[in-house]
Amino acid sequence: MAEIVNMPRLSDTMEEGVVAAWLKQVGDQVEEGDILAEIETDKATMEFESFQSGTLLHIGVQEGETAPVDSLLCIIGEEGEDIQALLDGAGDSSNTENEDSSNTQDSNEDKSDEASSSTDDSNDLPDGVEIITMPRLSDTMEEGTVASWLKKEGDQVEEGDILAEIETDKATMEFESFHSGTLLKIGIQEGETAAVDALLAIIGPEGTDVSNVSLDGTSNSSKKKEEKKEAPAKEEPKSQPKKQEPKKEETKTVSNSSNSTSSSNTGRVFASPLAKKMAQDKGIDLSQVQGSGENGRIIKKDIESFTPGTSTGASQPAFQAVGEETFVEMANSQMRKTIAKRLSQSKFTAPHYYLGIELDMDNAIASRKAINELPDTKVSFNDMVIKAAAMALRKHPQVNTQWTDKNTIQAKHIHVGVAVAVDDGLLVPVLPFADQMSMQQIGAKVKELAVKARNKKLQPKEMEGSTFTISNLGMFGITEFTSIINQPNSAIMSVGTIVQKPVVKNGQIVVGNTMKITLACDHRTVDGATGAAFLQTFKQYMENPIVMYV
Repeated sequence: MAEIVNMPRLSDTMEEGVVAAWLKQVGDQVEEGDILAEIETDKATMEFESFQSGTLLHIGVQEGETAPVDSLLCIIGEEGEDIQALLDGAGDSSNTENEDSSNTQDSNEDKSDEASSSTDDSNDLPDGVEIITMPRLSDTMEEGTVASWLKKEGDQVEEGDILAEIETDKATMEFESFHSGTLLKIGIQEGETAAVDALLAIIGPEGTDVSNVSLDGTSNSSKKKEEKKEAPAKEEPKSQPKKQEPKKEETKTVSNSSNSTSSSNTGRVFASPLAKKMAQDKGIDLSQVQGSGENGRIIKKDIESFTPGTSTGASQPAFQAVGEETFVEMANSQMRKTIAKRLSQSKFTAPHYYLGIELDMDNAIASRKAINELPDTKVSFNDMVIKAAAMALRKHPQVNTQWTDKNTIQAKHIHVGVAVAVDDGLLVPVLPFADQMSMQQIGAKVKELAVKARNKKLQPKEMEGSTFTISNLGMFGITEFTSIINQPNSAIMSVGTIVQKPVVKNGQIVVGNTMKITLACDHRTVDGATGAAFLQTFKQYMENPIVMYV
């Protein structure tokens, strides 16, 4: 079914965009993730990718033309599909809106009255006041959570200052101000979640009264005028922050953290992202920590100096007494929501099957030891696995594919995604052209990306474009496991730990080192024999690492 693609909002202040160039033409096949066009905003020219697959049936804004945000940019659907109804609907909707708008006016009002009323409404926002909305910081971001505010109400803000750290579905990113003035109002508190375009903050001249500005960024007096004009009740604006429901959850938790010295009346603990991470790593209950930051906020030094039993909240046990049943509700992070959505989609749409193989790691252990004896050289077994998998993909390109309803796409390049565990779940940074990298280069790049992932500093482009994925739990002592395919990939490799055990070599029982590998494949693109052949080649590389240098 055909879908309308609207002009996206690519910056917080963007109201209209110019199509600098189309990368696809009417009739072209479009896959999810393909770059559709380059769009010039008020700040930069950015690539805009498609979130749909199908045929580009219609272009609504030609190259060089300007269109407002949310206007019809193009239509994507099935080849030959009739889209006239969509085109008519787009035109009718604007006409209907105009008719509805005029119908809400009293019959005795003329056009001059309408213009006067419109002017009055627009003037209700104080002079010099700027509304800052929740920005879209990644291509898939639908809502964001304020991890921390770097400015507080009343602070002076200069253009370029970092206002807040915002948690998206992929990372926690710094958000800078594009305006100068005084931070007059904070619309979304730390820890709260709101939709993209919700009112994040208000900046303006010092002393300006903005108490009349509502959460949707309009003045309350303007709102009252509109309500008076219109008979039917309006829907609540979709940009309304999602703040009401979570308060119910927080209230349930208050009884378990009522002694917290760094929490608000709602029972929510205030802590910096770094302090939260350190507390989680050390197993410290934040409700037991005395915060020394602004307004009792817990910061790094509070975690470093914390000793269990010394704070005012230390008498509150982490677990309830025997026989008591207690539950604490924790809001799902943006990352956790995205993981749930994408892995569920993968598991329930792709017919998974699994192939297992056991590797003799004696030669790999000896080779790694010899390599690491060279000056300034450090190679891990994981680096060897990535290199071997990338080279095996060269010989078995059927595994380096993705499925669509109309065709199977085979990638001629090899980008390996490496699963990295972080506090909130899992990220998959990507090694581009991994088959062309040496083991040392792979090791350095994996280390760099892993540090970024754990510090939530990965950029969206560093997690895009994988053609194959590797998940390694060997460092946790896991001997064997299966993974869910990271779509749109067709396969994911699960790597276990190296185990020392009795093995048979040349008819003799000796002590050997083995490692188990499990390959999960999408049966729509990778047949059993194809997956097995890939694993055979991978095994040859791993058991004879010297061939990877030839």
